[in-house]
Amino acid sequence: MTTKIYDAIIVGAGSVGLPTAFFLAQAGLKPLVIDQFASPGQGSNKAAIGGIRATHSAPSKIRLCLKSLEVFSTWQETYGDDIEWHRGGYSFVAYREREENILKDLLKIQQAYGLDIEWLDRDDLLSVIPDLNPKNLIGGTYSPNDGSASPMLSAHAFYIRAKERGAEFRFNERVTGIIRRRGHVVGVRTDQGGYATETVINAAGPWARNVAEMVGIDTPVAPDSHEAGVTEPVSRFVEPMVVDIRPAAGSKNYYFYQHGPGPIVFCITPDPPIVGTDRRETSVFLPMIARRMIGLMPKLANIKVRRTWRGLYPMTPDGFPIVGRAREMAGYVHAVGMCGQGYMLGPGVGALLSRLVQGTLTAEDEAILEELSPYRAFSAEEKLK
Repeated sequence: MTTKIYDAIIVGAGSVGLPTAFFLAQAGLKPLVIDQFASPGQGSNKAAIGGIRATHSAPSKIRLCLKSLEVFSTWQETYGDDIEWHRGGYSFVAYREREENILKDLLKIQQAYGLDIEWLDRDDLLSVIPDLNPKNLIGGTYSPNDGSASPMLSAHAFYIRAKERGAEFRFNERVTGIIRRRGHVVGVRTDQGGYATETVINAAGPWARNVAEMVGIDTPVAPDSHEAGVTEPVSRFVEPMVVDIRPAAGSKNYYFYQHGPGPIVFCITPDPPIVGTDRRETSVFLPMIARRMIGLMPKLANIKVRRTWRGLYPMTPDGFPIVGRAREMAGYVHAVGMCGQGYMLGPGVGALLSRLVQGTLTAEDEAILEELSPYRAFSAEEKLK
């Protein structure tokens, strides 16, 4: 029996793996995607809340997410799939001088890299988000071109369009080894067979460290749990994703927005982190975040919560992704540690990886890869986690 040969094998059919397969196939290459779950986007992707922003503190993430915004915002027009894209914008609000200073300082970086973002004083911000609690409100940043979409609908869209272009997928299949010969990747072994390739892309999300160990690399990615929830659908009354970066007991920040069909979707960043792979809902999440959300927007008190869930954030020591080729093993590529932002980074990363595999990287690509290098010092800190 002849072993099938692929231009690249992607481990993980999630927020990063699916767009990567799409862009590789669109470029005329033959990728194979292998995933342990039964269908696309069944790992961390389905736990994402759908926010898509280029409003970051690092040039690499700004550039990648600007590409993602371009892809998401034009997807239906270009390919015909309704992914529930909504250009509602993002707003980081400030009720204290500390948050005001952080947000204003970051504006210099954000605007320098092409973001359409500005600081709005109290009254101007209230004209954009009328239902914010005005008490002690100083103002906030507003980026109107950010938005949201459905993680599951977009996962399916990337999947079907990648298949149309020749990408192949193997579901319910576990990678058990990466085959190497004289310091170079030559294939992948699974619990159901083997496949030949000279390029393996690790896009395994929370399971990335296990995959990296198959080539003898210790990649510093550790999952932690974040909880989210969704309300009943209601008539639209808020446009931007609202982000409050004030720390409080049990949480570093929280954020919510009104999804296209009407429900409010919300999430919190726990403090201290809940390290591990436990995805069971908790009894403390809803009372904690409800108090914070209603304090920020009292009108939310009248909406019923439909359900809550937990997803895994594959975290790195500095809060930035790890993307690029491995020096230790030719043909092995990192696309891991998205730190809970894989959904918004995915198309930008996928397009970049397509150019990496083809050997057509631009100067901007090289700058991004340097910032997200697996060999960096991991001493920086993401300011807008």
